[in-house]
Amino acid sequence: MEHLIYFFLLAFLAEILGTLGGFGSSVFFIPIATYFLDFQSALGITAIFHVSSNLSKIALFRHGFDKKIIFTFGIPAVVAVIIGAFLSKYVNVKTLEIGLAFFLILTSILLLSFNKFKLEANARNSITGGLLSGLVAGLVGTGGAIRGMVLAGYDLGTEVFIATSAVIDLGIDLGRSGVYIFNGYVHQDDLFLIPILLVISFIGTYVGKLILKKFSGKQFRTMVLFLILITGLFTLYKYFG
Repeated sequence: MEHLIYFFLLAFLAEILGTLGGFGSSVFFIPIATYFLDFQSALGITAIFHVSSNLSKIALFRHGFDKKIIFTFGIPAVVAVIIGAFLSKYVNVKTLEIGLAFFLILTSILLLSFNKFKLEANARNSITGGLLSGLVAGLVGTGGAIRGMVLAGYDLGTEVFIATSAVIDLGIDLGRSGVYIFNGYVHQDDLFLIPILLVISFIGTYVGKLILKKFSGKQFRTMVLFLILITGLFTLYKYFG
């Protein structure tokens, strides 16, 4: 029972951080879940938990969608996540996560060092970002940091960033949830976690929104990049610490 309390408290913290970062809780929740569940079960539970998480963000940040980015980023991401989810049975997860960690660390440091750098919000960048984030999300359960990196480069307003990211991520989660269930990653013994995590996702998103009101757009972008940097460092520590 005690380990469940820790699990839910950490899930709540992951949801707050995911809201503050604007790219979802799975980037924080996956490492937490793998301490309590096997990796494949963690993928299944995270995907279902994340559907609720994104619905909460869409409800609470509903005035900020960028339809063009949703379309050009979201469709490639959904296609790629389905492919990645099917491939998740065959890929060496450790190698992929270590490579992703180095990518996140180097890119976030670069963007923090050159804080006036912006990506053009064009179809090419969005399609590339969507394919990469979707593929990684299907393989290792979280591609939000890559999506956050691209959207941070677009220098969107806070509400637009979070709402747009949430809509894209909802499509990703629905796509991979179906494949994970088909793959047998969602086990009957773990289903009792889902309703509790649904409540946690809404409360955590709401608390995150209250905290975000105290930050400017520039501060928000910097916070996103710092959280991505920490995520990359934490992933490396998990394997080499």
